[in-house]
Amino acid sequence: MNARLLLDERHVIDEDAFVEILIWLLSSPLAGSPHRLKYRLALVIHGDCVLRFDNEAGKGDHKHIGKKEVPYTFISSQVLLNDFWNEVDKWRH
Repeated sequence: MNARLLLDERHVIDEDAFVEILIWLLSSPLAGSPHRLKYRLALVIHGDCVLRFDNEAGKGDHKHIGKKEVPYTFISSQVLLNDFWNEVDKWRH
């Protein structure tokens, strides 16, 4: 499967916390996802991933909040980024 990297960012948000955002455009959708994006957006605090939005073949779109995994409804890449940063803000306050 061909993939083109669209976004690869790392944001340090505190001395012990960072955000990593990776988004690829695929030639065809992953099994379980209706769109052609593959993504992983993560918030890491003190070396632990406490928040992650991702999609993987067979599982589709979902997010991890702590150790809990819940479905995520993907609308667009911009909504994905907004939703993720809104969740990050909740962890920081």
